[in-house]
Parts: sequence; C-alpha cells; structure tokens
Amino acid sequence: MSAGLTQAAYIVAALFFILSLAGLSKQESAKFGNYYGIAGMAIALIATIFGPESQGFVWIIIAMAIGGAIGIHYAKKVEMTEMPELVAILHSFVGLAAVLVGYNSYLDAPEIATHAEHAIHLVEVFLGVFIGAVTFTGSIVAFGKLRGLVSSSPLNLPHKHKMNLAAVIVSAWLLTRFINADGSLFALFLMTLIALAFGYHLVASIGGADMPVVVSMLNSYSGWAAAAAGFMLANDLLIVTGALVGSSGAILSYIMCKAMNRSFISVIAGGFGQDISISKDVDHGEHRESTANEVAELLKNSKSVIITPGYGMAVAQAQYPVHEITEKLRAKGVDVRFGIHPVAGRLPGHMNVLLAEAKVPYDIVLEMDEINDDFEATDTVLVIGANDTVNPAAQDDPTSPIAGMPVLEVWNAKKVIVFKRSMNTGYAGVQNPLFFKDNTQMLFGDAKESVDAISKAL
Repeated sequence: MSAGLTQAAYIVAALFFILSLAGLSKQESAKFGNYYGIAGMAIALIATIFGPESQGFVWIIIAMAIGGAIGIHYAKKVEMTEMPELVAILHSFVGLAAVLVGYNSYLDAPEIATHAEHAIHLVEVFLGVFIGAVTFTGSIVAFGKLRGLVSSSPLNLPHKHKMNLAAVIVSAWLLTRFINADGSLFALFLMTLIALAFGYHLVASIGGADMPVVVSMLNSYSGWAAAAAGFMLANDLLIVTGALVGSSGAILSYIMCKAMNRSFISVIAGGFGQDISISKDVDHGEHRESTANEVAELLKNSKSVIITPGYGMAVAQAQYPVHEITEKLRAKGVDVRFGIHPVAGRLPGHMNVLLAEAKVPYDIVLEMDEINDDFEATDTVLVIGANDTVNPAAQDDPTSPIAGMPVLEVWNAKKVIVFKRSMNTGYAGVQNPLFFKDNTQMLFGDAKESVDAISKAL
C-alpha cells in the first residue's frame, strides 16, 4: 500500500472515529456509533499493517491474534457490573504501551537532520513516558478501588499536595536535564519512577465518591498518552485518535464535576481541599422495614412512581424484573419514570445502558435535572441499590465528604422504599440520613429477589 493511499485511509478512519463519538452521544444512535468506531479501527489497522513503513508483518499478526483472543474471552466473560474496572485496567495498558513506545523510540531513535528536530523528539519521548507512567499506575489503583481490592477511602498522607507539586517540579527539571544532556537515560529512568509513584498517589488520594470522574479522567489521560505515542512514531492517525479520546474524556470529566458540584482541578489534583473527616458517632434514629407484599400494595395505590437505580441494581442484575414491574404498573395506569443521577453506578452512563439492555423505553428514563422538581408530586419512589446519589447529607451536612454534590431529592416524595442488603454505608463510606426519615421504609435482601417478589404480588 502506497504512502498516499495509507494517509487517505487514515483520514477516512479519523472521520469514522468522529462519527462514532457523535453517535455515542445519544442512546438511540449509540449502536451505529459503535459500528462506526469498529469500521474506523478496522481501516486503521489494515492501513497500518500493509503500509509502506510496516515491518515485522508476521509478529504483528501474532500479537493481534493473541490480543484479540484475550479481548474476546473477557468481552464474553465480564458482566456489566464489572465494566468500570475493566475500563480502568484497559486504560493502564494504554499507559504502559506509551511508556514502552517511549523507551523504544529513545533507544532506537530515528535519524534526524537538525538539532532542533532532535530536541523536539526528546521532548516527545519524555512527555510520552511521563503521561503513560502516570496513566499506568493511576489506572491500576482505580481498578483496585473499583474491584474492592483497595479501600475506597482516600489516602491522606501528610503534605500530599506538596508531594504532588514536588513530583511535577522535579520532573520538569529532569526534562531540561534530559534535553541538555542530549538524552540522559538516567534522567528518563528517574522521571519514570517519579511518574509511576505520582500516578499511584494521585488516584489513591481520591475518595470513592469521585471515582466515576477519575475513570473518565483516566480515559482522557490514556488518550493523551496515545497522542504522545503518535508523535513519537510519526503516526498522524494515532495523534488524531489520541486527541479525540483525550479531549472528549476531559470534557466529560468537567461535565461530571459540574454535576457533582466538584472542582475539576481539585479532583484531578487528588482531592485538593476535600480533607473532611467522617463522623461515625451520629445517632440518626431507628429505621423502618417493609415487605415485598406491602410495597406491591403501595405501588398499586400510587398514581405516580419514580425509580432511582444505583450500583446495587447492577450487581443484583435486577434491571429485568424492574422492567417487568414497570410494564405491569403502566398497564394499570400508573405513571412510572426513572431518575438517573449523572454518576449513578461507577461509570458514566452505566445505569442507562443497563436499563436499555432490559428494554426500558428511553422516553421514561430522565436525567437528574429533568426529574428533581417532580419528586414533591410523586406518590412512591423506589431507590434500588442507590446510596450516595440520594443522600440528603449532601445538602444538609457541610462536613460530609459529599457536601454540595447535587443529589436526587427522593425524600420529597410521599413514600420512599429503599432496596438494600443491609444498613452499611455506600461506596463513599458515608451514612445516609434518608434511611431514617419518617416517610422511608427499608426493604432488605437481594434486589433482584425483592423486585421479583413485588412483581409476583402485582
């Protein structure tokens, strides 16, 4: 394949990637958005493999076969509830790839005519390795937190923000040493160690309540790492693709921070300004319990119902029986809608995908801003596996770690039924005063079994 044809294929692939992002912006067009992305990647791979600069064709095919087999295996095995941690670990691979490409580009540097071009290449190598190393360890920590292998509580080391600032300053100084020494391996290696520690500390310092933003931000980092690798490899498509992923991830993170009333800078800087202690000695009073039959009777006598799902619904795979009771209630003339918090679950759009998977109509699935004012006129709210996103402490308790975060104001409804396994705190480690309010009743047990029982009673 000629160089001109390869570049033309890259342009077509880039257009498909842009169409993919546009398609993924709406539920109705998301399926075609995925198809565009697959087509763009297929074109990019074929053009790269058969391009004029391609070397080691057999090794590339072997690597793709091994990687493809692993990808297909996990795609079939991983549940939707495990998607957040899968995304996080995949981001770590992108970061590691950028580090390896950087070192390879340093050790096997291309022939460059001028000193200025050589200096620019050294900057590309240094920044690519730095971004890749931060993405690598940061994504591994995010994976551990989402998987439950690492505590969701933030790591509060003394002077942690000064340590982060020192890591950036020392790395910047090492960059100047790296360039002035015409590519010092010691400077590059020392920076890599600092960047690996920096990525670990950056994400470990962020609490569980902000993890959805962190996953989105790591997505952005992986994009910039890919773009840096594109500069090192002189691959235009990799630069464009990395920039698309990096910018879209950053924009999504910013939107989510606004939805959570969080400072974008403070979240990505490791929770700067969020050093708030959690009090465990507050007496909220006694909670009241209910049964599936009682909830079914309550729903039968309701004119309007709002369902607010959370990660607990995803874990229990309760979206299918939830769709069943939704259809039964709508057949009885009950107005049923869903309220989705921007960070419900542990990945942006997680709940929307689960409900779409269960064939819940798009038009009754509303975002928080669209439905929050309607709770006062609602007879019954079913809180299925949600915790932090319906916590009134976000508005009432300025000392809470989630203080200021906009939440679904479910407590304004006439009756609230909370589906939970126990009275344990949510992912952010914060107790929820909603559970003890006079109009709230708890329905304990597995969410799927509880909803099944309600469906039978209906």
